[in-house]
Amino acid sequence: MLDIDVATLSRLQFALTALYHFLFVPLTLGLSLLLAIMESVYVMTGRVVWRDATKFWGTLFGINFAMGVATGVTMEFQFGTNWAHYSYYVGDIFGVPLAIEGLMAFFLEATFVGLFFFGWKRLSKVQHLAVTWLVALGSNFSALWILVANSWMLNPVGARFNPQTMRMELTSFSEVLFNPVAQSKFVHTVSAGYVTGAMFVMSIGAYYMLRGRHVGIARRSVTVAASFGLASALSVVVLGDESGYTTGLNQKMKIAAIEAMWETEPAPASFTLFGLPDIADETTKYGVRIPWVLGLIATRSLDTPVEGIKPLVANAEQRIRDGLPAYAWLEKEGGGPTAELPAALEASISNVGYAFLLKRIRPDIENATDAQIHEAALSTIPDVPVLFWSFRIMVALGFYFIALFGAYFYLVSRRGQIQPWFRKLAMYSLPLPWVAAELGWIVAEYGRQPWIIDGVLPTFLGVSKVPASNVVFSLLGFVLFYTVLAVIDLVLIVKYVRIGPSAEHDGSIKQPVQATAN
Repeated sequence: MLDIDVATLSRLQFALTALYHFLFVPLTLGLSLLLAIMESVYVMTGRVVWRDATKFWGTLFGINFAMGVATGVTMEFQFGTNWAHYSYYVGDIFGVPLAIEGLMAFFLEATFVGLFFFGWKRLSKVQHLAVTWLVALGSNFSALWILVANSWMLNPVGARFNPQTMRMELTSFSEVLFNPVAQSKFVHTVSAGYVTGAMFVMSIGAYYMLRGRHVGIARRSVTVAASFGLASALSVVVLGDESGYTTGLNQKMKIAAIEAMWETEPAPASFTLFGLPDIADETTKYGVRIPWVLGLIATRSLDTPVEGIKPLVANAEQRIRDGLPAYAWLEKEGGGPTAELPAALEASISNVGYAFLLKRIRPDIENATDAQIHEAALSTIPDVPVLFWSFRIMVALGFYFIALFGAYFYLVSRRGQIQPWFRKLAMYSLPLPWVAAELGWIVAEYGRQPWIIDGVLPTFLGVSKVPASNVVFSLLGFVLFYTVLAVIDLVLIVKYVRIGPSAEHDGSIKQPVQATAN
């Protein structure tokens, strides 16, 4: 067996389960809102074709929702099994939004999902429409609380370290809730989910039109998806810019790594559109740069430089040194009911997380050499090539979505003829929003390494004290279980797409508007 430590195995397991779970989250967000829009049209017009469209897309939503629940629950258990020290260290803070998500958002969503499927003949039109909107609201609320918890890991506000309990404790729930990183991350993530839902509907609708099946529902669904997708894709770009600004304020190393920028970029900082990062020479070769853009994104100004990797490493090295006195005091005095941090160490305690980075090099970190301190500082550099290319592919896909949705929306609004090749392009674009979403997750989460809580707790210190063989066993179990789920999900989606809408009619033949029974 490969000699891999528990921290690496635990990271790999959580990454695999999170990436797999995130296949279902964006589609749930996007489809739930599209269902609400389509059913709203049905209630306003009384046209049965919109009800049939809502039912059909609702079936696919239900399959996706069930898979999302099955894969999401297991992730939370990993905090107790694989990340026990992390849960102990910050559980009072991190657990609050997760608990609210489960008690409020998830139960709201899960309850009304049942009413959505079984209430068509038991509820009036308006009542069922309210249920559908509540499903969409619950989905978005669920994402909100998860992202509040996640954003605290990236920007740990509203908390302080208690030397008596040796834990981080909540000081202000409002600061955690209104964390600027959480706000930008939420709107950016849900907009990406809306793009995913719109592309899902548009691609399958294009498939039906190419084959001359269910044309009425397909045409109407694609029209809604194109307009909704265009607005969402534009939002992703605009809100992604805001996310870049908050990252520039709170995670300067991530910005430097995304840019493969080793030296500080003087104002107004330019953005590298393309290049080949060379880690050995600490340069980016063949760089194609756009003036001013990075300065505007990262600092919202044209007169503020953007720090590079080398000066940020030097800053990390200084923070490691500054944190050592507080660490030494905690080793001797911390953990007792009467432990009171001396006023002289208030500044040092804010840097004790950086001192923890030395733990991977030697246990008695108070005796670390200059070379070891420098080595620990170098560990704050994330994987530059991975971030560099993940970010650029994600951004390129974002602009592609704007062009695709925009072209389709223009043709539909002008009643232009849509060529078969364009419909094929839409159909084959189906997996691309998931690629972009997963790359965004990699940029956000992989980019904050080596921190599980930025500047507070290194990832390797958050793991449970369990044998590596245990993690290997559970990792293999997850791979097997999730592979089976993936096959089931794919089979069910393909099955119901091939069956298509099972309705009284699919809208191909016009019928008079009438009050129909639900």
